[in-house]
Amino acid sequence: MSSKAAYAFRVAAVAEALSWAALLVGMFLKYVVHSSGEGGVPVLGMVHGVVFVLYVVISLSVAKPLGWRPKTLVLALLASIPPLFTWLFEKWALRNGKLDGPQRLSHGGVGLFQAKEPVAV
Repeated sequence: MSSKAAYAFRVAAVAEALSWAALLVGMFLKYVVHSSGEGGVPVLGMVHGVVFVLYVVISLSVAKPLGWRPKTLVLALLASIPPLFTWLFEKWALRNGKLDGPQRLSHGGVGLFQAKEPVAV
């Protein structure tokens, strides 16, 4: 279960960051460049809103299967506020084993940063 939870979280985190970036580009085109039209802001705003809500729901739902402490969950939720921080949180969580879950060996886990056993010489 933890590998599916980790995968869902990683996809949601990156999608939220990319939707934030797209919305920022649209707002730049609309308000700074003063391009004709809305610059895609209504559509990009709606897309970002939907992806944001999905990120929050997925973060709340994967916290238990991944064995997150409350502090980690709060960090994941706070990362959804500044632009691109969900991507930074996802990278941090991956490096620190927060996406492996407590039963990573029995359920597969992502296990990308496992400690390697020393080779006998």
